[in-house]
Amino acid sequence: MNQRHIRPILLVEDSQADAEMSMEALRDANLVNEVVHVEDGVDCLDYLYCRGAWASREPVDPAVVLLDIKMPRMDGLEVLTHMRADERFRRVPVVILSSSREERDLAHSWDLGVNAYVIKPVDVDQFFEAVRTLGRFWAVLNQGPDAD
Repeated sequence: MNQRHIRPILLVEDSQADAEMSMEALRDANLVNEVVHVEDGVDCLDYLYCRGAWASREPVDPAVVLLDIKMPRMDGLEVLTHMRADERFRRVPVVILSSSREERDLAHSWDLGVNAYVIKPVDVDQFFEAVRTLGRFWAVLNQGPDAD
């Protein structure tokens, strides 16, 4: 398979420990997708729109965005709002991967069009398995809907 046609997985996570665990779990899933890690919502939008530090990257949309909610500068729900308002990113799968168990965060995420919401378990083995499963499904098995 040509590496140029494999879309990256975008991990948006401000906790370095959680990001490292997520990246390790994705590697354990034996995915060929590159995992790109950014630390907050502003960096996420810069990546998506190829601006700032990401201005020279090839403009390939991610296979999936794994998005934390509670981050500095711009939270995940703001990112999701921007993505769903833009025709280019409206169909990019977004999975909230958050420790937030607040009902309003969950409800707001679904209202904004998230594809899945996974609450980060405290147990490391459960966390690894959840991220491995997400990676396999969204990067390998799942295909986005055809454009209208």
